[in-house]
Amino acid sequence: MPHIHTEPGQHDHTVSFFIIRTDFDEPKVMYHVHRKTGKLTMFGGHVELNETPWEAALHEIVEESGYAHEQLQILQPAQRLSFLTDAVVHPQPVVNSTGQYPGVVPHYHTDTMYALIASGEPLGAPEEGESTDIRLYTLEEIAAIPSSMIFEAWREVGQYILSTIHRTWEPLPLTTFN
Repeated sequence: MPHIHTEPGQHDHTVSFFIIRTDFDEPKVMYHVHRKTGKLTMFGGHVELNETPWEAALHEIVEESGYAHEQLQILQPAQRLSFLTDAVVHPQPVVNSTGQYPGVVPHYHTDTMYALIASGEPLGAPEEGESTDIRLYTLEEIAAIPSSMIFEAWREVGQYILSTIHRTWEPLPLTTFN
């Protein structure tokens, strides 16, 4: 979906996710080269007007990574609120952040980021028009990515996920949250 808010200073709500592959000697986080910025970033997209952030994440997962939902698990804290009366509980994000989007008109993305686990290659491929330049990095390799190739915030989140979240949160099926 295109940007809803394009005037200076406005905010779009976005969702994103980092996928950690566990089928290597050590875990690796997936980044892809963003088509517009040319930099390494996590997968994700805009929350459309008729969907929740989690619904947006579910369709962006398939569109951008090629993974089927049943191939992935979402990392969640062991201690979390799992029910509410008269409300749906969504997965706990790794981080919520707001940053300026690097475009012609400076505006902002307020992003809800999740961490997912995969133990192999995706069954599908990114949809037409999505980036297919997907790269895998260990914790040590993330530190060595040149600053010109990555937004520092996305380097920091990738490092945090591999060093902390991946080791302390538990994996749950995506279908836990519908």
